[in-house]
Amino acid sequence: MRTPRHRLLAGLLLTPMLSGCFASAESGGASSSDSSGSSGGGRLRVALAFPPTENFSPYGQDAYQLSRLGVSESLTQLDANGTAAPALAQSWNTENGGRSWLFTLRDAKFQDGGEVTPDAVASALSHVAQVKPEPVALSGVKLTAEAVGDNQVRVTTEAPDPVLPLRLSNPSLAVFSPKAYAKKDAVNPVGTATGPFELKKIIGTTAATLDRFDGYWGGRPQSPGIDAKFIADGTARANALRTGQTDIAENLPVAQIASLDKETVHEKATARNTLLHLNMESGPFADPGLRAAAREAIDTSVLAKNVYEGYAEPGQGIYGPALNWAAAKRVEPKGRAKSADPDGASITIATQNNRPELPEVAQVLQQQLQKAGFKVKLEVRDFTRLESDALAGKFDAVVSSRNVMLDTGDPVSVLASDYTCEGSKNLSQLCDKKVDQVVAKAASVTDAGRRQDAVMAAEAAVLATDAVVPLVHLKTAMGIGTSVEGTLMDPYERAIVGTGTRR
Repeated sequence: MRTPRHRLLAGLLLTPMLSGCFASAESGGASSSDSSGSSGGGRLRVALAFPPTENFSPYGQDAYQLSRLGVSESLTQLDANGTAAPALAQSWNTENGGRSWLFTLRDAKFQDGGEVTPDAVASALSHVAQVKPEPVALSGVKLTAEAVGDNQVRVTTEAPDPVLPLRLSNPSLAVFSPKAYAKKDAVNPVGTATGPFELKKIIGTTAATLDRFDGYWGGRPQSPGIDAKFIADGTARANALRTGQTDIAENLPVAQIASLDKETVHEKATARNTLLHLNMESGPFADPGLRAAAREAIDTSVLAKNVYEGYAEPGQGIYGPALNWAAAKRVEPKGRAKSADPDGASITIATQNNRPELPEVAQVLQQQLQKAGFKVKLEVRDFTRLESDALAGKFDAVVSSRNVMLDTGDPVSVLASDYTCEGSKNLSQLCDKKVDQVVAKAASVTDAGRRQDAVMAAEAAVLATDAVVPLVHLKTAMGIGTSVEGTLMDPYERAIVGTGTRR
């Protein structure tokens, strides 16, 4: 395994490759490599880890990029405690036994100058409700929306949904102006959202330019705009920060942190985990004894200490320490299979290279599993080339990174999407009637404390199958230039810049 010193030297050798990384974009953004803000008009230069894959469609993963860059907003947002807080809606209440929620809108404008009206909001929500495949936040939920009077929208679901305000905070349920829906099968987010920064130009999958939206309901943003670059290579993002070519760099590789000015590195506990999913449907891990053997062979403390260098804690479950209620309510899994002899069983572990620690995690797992008697092959791909095959069960195991509160802010949703028969992100190919039942039970509980208890019972049921091995709970490391103020350290990874972000 590489030592931090070896990593530092490797990172420094790549520095010359970044010359001009943040040269002026076509919008006329900041061209100086000086991060002090003395030139470039104070525009923010932001390096993001994941390039857009669907031309910034709000109905897929690109929705989170729109949210992080301050472009789009939903009716609600998550506060620091994971509770639904006002966004485009200033208040709400339940009706009809919980099947309907009435949202009162604040006075706001779209970036194209139009008013955020009940009709516009209802139309936007109706569009997303008809999207196929459905956004993860609406998995198993059918909703309708209608305008009520001058400033209210009623959202109705087929069955009572106690977490609908949390669900509506998801970036995929953002509200855009009627102009955004001019084309039947696409949503155009350029100049049609409501956030503090207006998307002006998309430059392929490499860059985007944004300008301040002076009509933002939350006040005039302090930065005149953003020049965003999408840099999948973590070392390149770190070097862009080190050489003053970017002001904010997300997801810093822990291997690069020692080489950076400590004043530019900021950490925060997140709800993100690194996990090993074992394919229960086919291959060696269809055998529960071999899944148990894999789990027992893995030393998660090695990963936390050596790979993540203290920027993670050993995995305890699906829900980690960022959720301060989880540890006290955790339930011991029961009925796990006994470990079987691997006897040279051949397995392929796949992972992505967009999160730089994951290939190294896979290498350590390879060593640990080979020591236990498995034959292990690794396959590392870009995320866009990995996801479909991983979801189709084409690998024996997948090392993934997952923020368990990202989709809805409701801890039940990740169980439904990742570990049930109909789950849309079921990397383990897990289909177990008992698991489906306990997840459904958790989803039906309305009281917050009892819902948490039900969630932890469902977590125990999932872990008892050995479909997934929680490896580590992550802290996020974000690079922020010393002249930058007001960067948002969001544990849910939905926001980076806001009205107060400036340099």
